[in-house]
Amino acid sequence: MASSTATPARPDLARPDLARSIDASARRGKMFALPEMRWAAAALALFLLGTITRLLGGPSWLWWALYLACYATGGWEPAWAGLRALRAKTLDVDLLMVVAAIGAATIGQVTDGALLIVIFAASGALEALATARTEDSIRGLLDIAPETATVLAADDDFRTIRARDLEIGDTILIRPGERVAADGTVTAGASEVDQATITGEPLPADKTVGDEVFAGTINGTGSLRVRVGRRAEDSVVARIAALVAQAAQTKARTQLFIEKIEQRYSIGMVAATLALFVIPLLYGDTLDDSLLRAMTFMIVASPCAVVLATMPPLLAAIANAGRHGVLVKSAVVMERLGATTLVAFDKTGTLTKGAPELAHIHVLADTDRDDEILRLAAAAEYPSEHPLAAAIVRAAHARGLEITVAEDFSAQPGRGVVARVDGHRVRVESPVTLRHADDETAAATAAEAFEQRGQTAVVVWRDDRAIGVLGITDQIRPEAVEAVAEARRLTGADPVLLTGDNHAAATGLAARVGIEEVRAGLLPEDKVAAVRDLETGGARVTVVGDGINDAPALAVAHTGIAMGRAGADLTLRSADAVVVRDDLTTVPAVIALSRRARRVVLANLVIAGAFITGLATWDLVGHLPLPLGVAGHEGSTIIVGLNGLRLLRNSAWHRSHST
Repeated sequence: MASSTATPARPDLARPDLARSIDASARRGKMFALPEMRWAAAALALFLLGTITRLLGGPSWLWWALYLACYATGGWEPAWAGLRALRAKTLDVDLLMVVAAIGAATIGQVTDGALLIVIFAASGALEALATARTEDSIRGLLDIAPETATVLAADDDFRTIRARDLEIGDTILIRPGERVAADGTVTAGASEVDQATITGEPLPADKTVGDEVFAGTINGTGSLRVRVGRRAEDSVVARIAALVAQAAQTKARTQLFIEKIEQRYSIGMVAATLALFVIPLLYGDTLDDSLLRAMTFMIVASPCAVVLATMPPLLAAIANAGRHGVLVKSAVVMERLGATTLVAFDKTGTLTKGAPELAHIHVLADTDRDDEILRLAAAAEYPSEHPLAAAIVRAAHARGLEITVAEDFSAQPGRGVVARVDGHRVRVESPVTLRHADDETAAATAAEAFEQRGQTAVVVWRDDRAIGVLGITDQIRPEAVEAVAEARRLTGADPVLLTGDNHAAATGLAARVGIEEVRAGLLPEDKVAAVRDLETGGARVTVVGDGINDAPALAVAHTGIAMGRAGADLTLRSADAVVVRDDLTTVPAVIALSRRARRVVLANLVIAGAFITGLATWDLVGHLPLPLGVAGHEGSTIIVGLNGLRLLRNSAWHRSHST
């Protein structure tokens, strides 16, 4: 198919208000994320150098200097953020971690403090980078609508103007291969339009007078005149970008378990430390003894073990999932995946491969064979660039049929093709060309039967006589049935199909993969509404999709998973996780792995809490020696760290895959 000759649109021309907002946030994201990545990388490098120097027996002043430099490079940003929060009369765990790291250094545990600094610096940098990249991809979405449009002027001549200057009621010309400049209705012409970016349909849709077209979709071989129905800022593609941006801005910030209680815990710990220092002084205790008791309490009560109880299992699970083809973007996402109670699948490109294949051949006359019908159809379609033509030719090759060179080939937009093959005039056309005469009733009946099963029907003619009907369908992924069944077993709820494709195709596919609830004919905003409707009913929905039209639903869902190989850039950025190898069975597997990680986190929190409670109580009611307090604190940290690292083993993934 010919490529578009239109110049890609700048975002400010497609949606000025949204683009300006995204431009500004993207610039802020880049300015914030890039330095953070540099500081985090520097902190990690200094930590590794310090650790290596210490293990190799280097001078203590050198590895101390390296660790302190790690404190400075990785700790200044969370410390500054914590101080800003303190000015706002809030106390967050970032500042508490910096204080705990400094406290660890004052009693000689500089390595542990530096490790905490590295963890926090890396976490903040990755979060900022992910945010900036998502904003950039939203901005890039607006490029799919053309910058200019060919509009019919008052003097009945066509002129090129900016797409943002189009008014409702204007008539625009869409040449073959061009992208549609605005949402509107066809007033003249016929063609096929690839609108997968909007509806997700795998095959171009035939468009003729009265049909609706969308900005950013690609015209096929015909020429169209379109009456503009919406301004550029109100087009479907602009609304997709707006929906994703709105979801990113309004979706509540997700937190790990420890972050949800950080304010109360931080205030309680600081208050207890101050009380433990001041009260003994008032009762005549010495300054050194009070300070030592307070410092010991701060060390044993600091949430180092709690943080390490949470992060290592989730990070280990992320690494394990990555080795098996699933990129989970953060520890927060890994934690959230385990809470999934319902999985919603897109159809085209997700449960299917997004590539049509010949499914059935209906022979209309006893004198013909299906191979002969397919051979004639393939010969006529061979010069065509249409996806249906490619499916027919592939099927002929698969059967080992010899494809004759066709003569006098011509394509009729919205109808089909005609060519001379072996001296016969062969047509391969849409069923709309049937006139329902007596000798064509059988062809119409067969075509209707195919379409009721969700297949695309084409009629093969030889010398003005219909000889066969081909049923073409999208290829189901071989693992789709297993993935749907595993999702149902894992969540205890029937999966849902959300698709922009027509209802017949959707229900046919759903029946083949084992899905009962189908919501078809959905535009992107309809998918968002469907997800919100499901979540209003109490479900925590994980949406699996691949196209631009799925991006808003992935962004607004509890968690979103994108198919990686053919996934649109915006979809990959909007999703919380990406199935890199397009293996659907990894979707329930990563949900199961997340649930296992959550169980390990819970066990670790119990262990860490028991150590903190025991050591803190000892220090409050008795006299806990500082070395013993440090040993207990470090021991709990090591235990929970090693317990979390068990999720790195391959057996953890295989056990989740079979759970």
